[in-house]
Amino acid sequence: MSGNGFYTNGNGAPRAAGGLIRETTTANFQADVMAESRNQPVLVDFWAPWCEPCKQLTPVLEKIVREAGGAVKLVKMNIDDHPTIAGQMGIRSIPAVVAFIDGRPVDAMMGAVPESDIKAFIGRLSGGQEKQAIADMLAGVAELVQKGDYMTASRVYAQILQDDPKNIAAIAGFATCLLETGETDKAKAILAGAPADEKNDPALKAVQTRIELLEQAEGLGDPAALEKRALDNPQDYQARFDLALVYNARGKRAEAADMLLAILKADRDWNDGVARRQLLQFFDAWGARDEATLNARRKLSTLLFS
Repeated sequence: MSGNGFYTNGNGAPRAAGGLIRETTTANFQADVMAESRNQPVLVDFWAPWCEPCKQLTPVLEKIVREAGGAVKLVKMNIDDHPTIAGQMGIRSIPAVVAFIDGRPVDAMMGAVPESDIKAFIGRLSGGQEKQAIADMLAGVAELVQKGDYMTASRVYAQILQDDPKNIAAIAGFATCLLETGETDKAKAILAGAPADEKNDPALKAVQTRIELLEQAEGLGDPAALEKRALDNPQDYQARFDLALVYNARGKRAEAADMLLAILKADRDWNDGVARRQLLQFFDAWGARDEATLNARRKLSTLLFS
């Protein structure tokens, strides 16, 4: 280390420290910055040996980049030896630090800014990358859920929540997977950890409704006995209603909807219209785009407006 605080090579230029920090040239800029920034954000530190503020800023930049553990990389360019890039970018004073993402400059810092500002600057850059990574994971885990691989999906949701504990989509998805594998108590615990100001989020409310319906169905007895009652007496609407709850709890959504639609067809005002209200609650729990919801809504519309 030189007396001015830089790690230096033989000619006094700051020396690269590992894979996170390197020097670049005009010839190497495309590979070191433009291409590399497609993998993670790259900071370009434009400096010169005569620049006193540069000597204050660069060691702090290096320290924070190392602490970031690979979230960003630092590339240093001596504008005395390689002035072309700085000129093309319109940089008129140094130190200047320009952030690149996906081959494009997206933000910049000018002057010897304090360490706290550098950390915030890097945090904004890496935070954007983290959000995109989580979005990609959520898209991927949705496919697992569609395939019925709830165990693997649960592990992915748990991983997302380690990085982003307040992610509503991950909370709702994780709780849903737990319900599908029969772990209702764990699902309730996951929901309980959702931020208080997000409790009314539609995704969370849908899962909560599913839990309430499952608990409502627990004490309704043997499905075979209910089926026999409904078969023996088509006007035993309570048997049909209870059977709808049991079917729903067992994942038989189409059958559950048909039970309630049969009640509505025979007597839409039975028990103050509870069959229609229950059907709408099913829709809330299943989701607006669920196939069972779409089919039952069409049947309900036909029944009500025929």
